[in-house]
Amino acid sequence: MITVTILVENTARGARILGEHGLAYWIETPTHRVLFDTGQGLALIPNALARGVEFADTDAIVLSHGHYDHVGGLQNVLQRAHNATLYFHPGATKAKFIGPISPGRRISLPYIEDERFRSAARRVVATVKPEEIVPGIRTTGEIPRTNDFEDTGGPFYLDAELMAPDPLLDDQALYFEAHDGLVLLLGCAHAGVVNTLEHVAQLTGQATIHAVVGGMHLENASERRLEETVAALRRFKVQQLGPTHCTGWKAISRFQREFPTQYVPCAAGTILHFKTPVTDSP
Repeated sequence: MITVTILVENTARGARILGEHGLAYWIETPTHRVLFDTGQGLALIPNALARGVEFADTDAIVLSHGHYDHVGGLQNVLQRAHNATLYFHPGATKAKFIGPISPGRRISLPYIEDERFRSAARRVVATVKPEEIVPGIRTTGEIPRTNDFEDTGGPFYLDAELMAPDPLLDDQALYFEAHDGLVLLLGCAHAGVVNTLEHVAQLTGQATIHAVVGGMHLENASERRLEETVAALRRFKVQQLGPTHCTGWKAISRFQREFPTQYVPCAAGTILHFKTPVTDSP
């Protein structure tokens, strides 16, 4: 069995589970443990304790991108996960700001910008390429932007003066093969949900994706973008759909209407279960 525990999300369910604007997943396979994103840092450790997660067992930590609500808990985790390899896109360490009013608000953190996470004892992998981080679990690497209807989802910049738009090339997702098909976990999908789906299909050679879970940054999406996203989810025959975090209530409501049997609530504290592929050992 492969389990995905939502450790951080805007909403929460269950006793002693906290919600915060952010996202973090704990992924357990029969042999390995992976943390994907770390939230802002306030809810991660308490929620991990409430769900019996022990970060000392972490094999790998993956950052979806460099925004504070995904990397804020990294320092606390690294103090516990002494043997974990850290993976991220090089662009995740750049200073990041959000507009539209200048000077922009900083949404990156000094701990990440200054790469204070580096130490002689820790393996750190900064790459634009897809990586198999533990057996069966892979990152997408940098996601090509191939359509004309998706954007980064907001007024993001690389400078406080808001003169240099941030293309958020550091945005990446994570995926693995389960018994029923591919499972795709999104950070914020700043590269676009459709771009991400198509990139994963190209990487794997598969025409269907069983489950899509995570942030989709569709709060300010145009009607065309929503239509194209719904069409892509249908085209890839998605059977479990868990929009979270930055997706936006308008888009989430749309998904609930369009995919009533596939929709899965994914508040912090939720545990998703996926059977291991038939080729795996029990």
